[in-house]
Amino acid sequence: MNLKKLDLIIAAGIFALFAGHASANEKCLSPTIKPGILTVATGNPTYFPWVLDDDPKSGKGFEAAVAYEVAARMGYPADKVEWVRTSFDQAIQPGAKDFDFNLQQYSITTERAKVIDFSTPYYTAARAVLVRKPVVAAGAVATVASIRKLVWGAVAGSTAPGAIKTLIGPAAEPSLFDDTADISEALKAGQIDATLLDLPTALYMAAAVLDDGVVLGQFPHGDEETGLDQFGLVFEKGNPLRVCADAAIAGMVKDGKLAAIEAEWLQNATGVPLIK
Repeated sequence: MNLKKLDLIIAAGIFALFAGHASANEKCLSPTIKPGILTVATGNPTYFPWVLDDDPKSGKGFEAAVAYEVAARMGYPADKVEWVRTSFDQAIQPGAKDFDFNLQQYSITTERAKVIDFSTPYYTAARAVLVRKPVVAAGAVATVASIRKLVWGAVAGSTAPGAIKTLIGPAAEPSLFDDTADISEALKAGQIDATLLDLPTALYMAAAVLDDGVVLGQFPHGDEETGLDQFGLVFEKGNPLRVCADAAIAGMVKDGKLAAIEAEWLQNATGVPLIK
């Protein structure tokens, strides 16, 4: 093979490589609501730790940080991202959307997926231990050895009773209750010391339901077999941008960026340590 022919082959390969990148980039840039702009929706208002100070533009908070990282990997730098607000229910109704994707802790469900499209999960809820301040004052800490001594309660029919047995192994079987409202009353009355919930629910109950609630710690999240909620980005049904977002999330999982964002905002910022 002469050098001229080799040069042509190399040049053709380089052209094909760049053409492939251009084609992929165009797929992610062309079908947005506003050309060249990625419109991202969130709730009104938003709350810590998902968005800090109700200001998604800051990029602070778990979902704000995820949104900007996904956008960047789709080809949209921060100055090409615009935010809009929607109610929770509004975004998951069938029909046209005024956003390219929406994230406000939407659990992926088969029923919802009939009228909207979800990305692959960007968060699988961790299991968290909810207690009250008197339990912490009595010496409970975020270790299995410590929490094994507590009196446990769980929602009957949920995956929590089995998880308590597997992850913690307390001496006594957990007391069973009909729902989280009954669990909160049992905690307030001192009938139980602790319960196991998904992290978002535990954070909410500690802040809004119990006057002295404490999320003592969290276990590393599981997978789709655990029965725990998985959050996905919401897209209008059939939106081709979902494929680009899926690729971005897959890349974030592979290189550890998604885990780093989760550690920053759902462990460090909330002060909820991993249970050891």
